[in-house]
Amino acid sequence: MRVKEILEAKANRGVLTITQNQSIHDAIAELAARRVGVLVVSSDGASIDGILSERDIVRELGQQGIECLSKPVGELMTGTVISCQMADTSKQVLETMTDGRFRHMPVVDDGKLVGVITLGDVVKARLKEMDEENSAMVDMIRGA
Repeated sequence: MRVKEILEAKANRGVLTITQNQSIHDAIAELAARRVGVLVVSSDGASIDGILSERDIVRELGQQGIECLSKPVGELMTGTVISCQMADTSKQVLETMTDGRFRHMPVVDDGKLVGVITLGDVVKARLKEMDEENSAMVDMIRGA
């Protein structure tokens, strides 16, 4: 299965972004309101400046306490972001996410941000693929 198909299967295909100048408090409010675990940091909604996850915020809270809530997103975000393309396979993306130990990956098409997929999205796609392959093999064995 391709990333394009994974994105098409998602109920919420929009990309939630935040700017580097907004506060961590603003980011937390957006994460809570939207019930998501990550925001893409972008100045224009089409390019990727960074990514901010719940994990980034919790790590900083543990180190600095609540003082970090007033800091700008740009200070806590992960600046080097690994993204994927619409034509990438679920297997490629799963390997990249597993090796990199991250759970969210922006999707880029023609240099523009078009979506975000999660580890759960990719695992679901891989399970569906394996189920279809298993069914095909059973049918072959049965001579159907």
